Amino acid sequence: MNTIITIGRQFGSGGREIGEEVAKYFGIKCYDKELLSRAAKESGFCEEMIKNHDERPTNSFLYNLVMDTYSFGYNSSSFVDMPISHKVFLAQFDTIKKIAEEGPCVIVGRCADYALSEFPNVLNIFIHANEEFKIARIKERFDDIKTDDKAREMMNKKDKQRQSYYNYYSSKKWGRSDSYDLSINSSILGIEGTVKFIIQYIEDFEALNK
Repeated sequence: MNTIITIGRQFGSGGREIGEEVAKYFGIKCYDKELLSRAAKESGFCEEMIKNHDERPTNSFLYNLVMDTYSFGYNSSSFVDMPISHKVFLAQFDTIKKIAEEGPCVIVGRCADYALSEFPNVLNIFIHANEEFKIARIKERFDDIKTDDKAREMMNKKDKQRQSYYNYYSSKKWGRSDSYDLSINSSILGIEGTVKFIIQYIEDFEALNK
């Protein structure tokens, strides 16, 4: 196994769970929230600040200015002048590259495909699903989300954040099939079926690139 897999995902599509199952099958690590802790540790930012900016571009000048007083760890003058949201993005970007250099793994979200665009052994996957499937999963996962309307509201908000973050920081378009190597609808095969399909795809990719 020599491949790094990045997974972009619509909220509720099961992307994180799929990533974890794929990683388990190949005996490699899956990075999702764990990436944030590591980025905080390696950059010197506090973890809470990294989490607050996770996949959310913040353009508020005042917020960036206030939060900037709590940041440290980088010293170059151009970096010092940067808004805090950019600094957090760069910290994650550096961590993603370091993780990829350590060997095969699965990285969920956070523009990982863009961060690793110069790495040769990367497969970029996007998971989407129909609304009914996503709403059912969101209601199952979150105890406080009881109605379809609440689930839809949460789904739209999260996807909007992910889309604006990805489109802001990368040169590609979030969710558009030509931004990825494989775009798959998890509501057709279900989570388990999608995992099997992706495993086969990775194995074929590995065989071709030996």
